Amino acid sequence: MSPLRMIYLALAVWGTVHPMAHYVTWFGANGFDLRGMVAAWNVNAASSGLAWDLTISAIALTVFVLAEVSVRRNWIALVAIPATFGLGLSCGLPLYLFLRSRPVV
Repeated sequence: MSPLRMIYLALAVWGTVHPMAHYVTWFGANGFDLRGMVAAWNVNAASSGLAWDLTISAIALTVFVLAEVSVRRNWIALVAIPATFGLGLSCGLPLYLFLRSRPVV
């Protein structure tokens, strides 16, 4: 595996673990309340702007993944879409780059 692919994979793992640690802490303090979490994301203009920034970026990544998969036929790369919306853009983007950068056989 190339050093670049190892970096992408490490970033995907970090992008999963680090945000999840914060989510688990929040859920521990507030219970499993998704509406409450979304409300917390919109508590002020700065956090609301960040939430929208990440949402729009996640949608852009999804469009890009779908366009690339339709051309390259790299079907496994579709895994990046549920990873993006289920775990976060910080996992989905480096995961997609990891999957896309594999050697062509």
